[in-house]
Amino acid sequence: MRIAIDVMGGDHAPEQIVKGALDAAAEWPDTELLLVGDKAAIEPFLKDGIPSNVQLVQADDVIGPEDEPVKAVRRKKGASMVVAGQLVKDKQADAMLSAGNTGALMTTGLLVVGRMEGIERPALAFVLPTMDDVGILAMDLGANMDAKPEHLAQYAVMGSIYREKVHGIKQPRVGLLNVGTEAKKGNEMTKAAYDLLEQAPIHFIGNVESRDVLNRNCDVIISDGFAGNIMLKSLEGTAGTIFTMLKSAFGSSFLTKIAAAIMLPQLKKLKKKMDYKEHGGAPLLGLNGLVVKCHGSSDAVAVKNAVRQARIALQGNMIESISSEINGK
Repeated sequence: MRIAIDVMGGDHAPEQIVKGALDAAAEWPDTELLLVGDKAAIEPFLKDGIPSNVQLVQADDVIGPEDEPVKAVRRKKGASMVVAGQLVKDKQADAMLSAGNTGALMTTGLLVVGRMEGIERPALAFVLPTMDDVGILAMDLGANMDAKPEHLAQYAVMGSIYREKVHGIKQPRVGLLNVGTEAKKGNEMTKAAYDLLEQAPIHFIGNVESRDVLNRNCDVIISDGFAGNIMLKSLEGTAGTIFTMLKSAFGSSFLTKIAAAIMLPQLKKLKKKMDYKEHGGAPLLGLNGLVVKCHGSSDAVAVKNAVRQARIALQGNMIESISSEINGK
């Protein structure tokens, strides 16, 4: 399999992206990695040479975080993200990864890679950490701020297939993010979506609340991008604040420092449990090819894990499975 990596996108590009790609290349020699970007910027991080399963693909431009997504994708044809998308479109790569501008990656997926037949809107899927380490697949977390009930029903089908094919969960439980668990709760969109989800070929368990997410109240949680992104940012902010408070508390006196030293192994496990880098990236489901969005501040560990995630999805024929289920083929 061949995976294209936009090495110019992200807060720590290109150094950490290249390093993660090289680590992945060493871990999985059967996977060919195409590093897409400015070769002059990449080569300083290849001092030990280029592995046999790594190729450099020149891209003369970059889409930055401040660029307007649609204009940037249309005007910057030579941008690393767009070039990587074109490799997937042309079947020269089986998947692409990028830690760059989320809106631009969504646009690249739609305008370059192409939307899957039968899918109205692709959705960003992300694994939220849970106390049992299994995680919850959340869709959508920001790709589409406005959604229709029909979109949420498609998210549910795609998410259910992804959870089964990539994470090995049989008959994953699908829940609809809402303000209460009662069937008639919510706004008009969620009420209409509830009815559609009951008819969908999934294991729908009804409405779920965000306060129970960390305890894995379902395996796939469905929402529009607006509500989903608020939930995600709230969880990230809460986790960050808790760790800051713990650090302050444990450093407040000699005795608390001793306590911190004793609890350090468990604290490290807790931090790892809540770390986005362990999950690698979020796929944009509903496209004709596999497109994975890495966190903007991804380091080498996150990039390597994103490659692992892409490999599993490709090995499980995830794109073909979603297309078959959506289109009944």
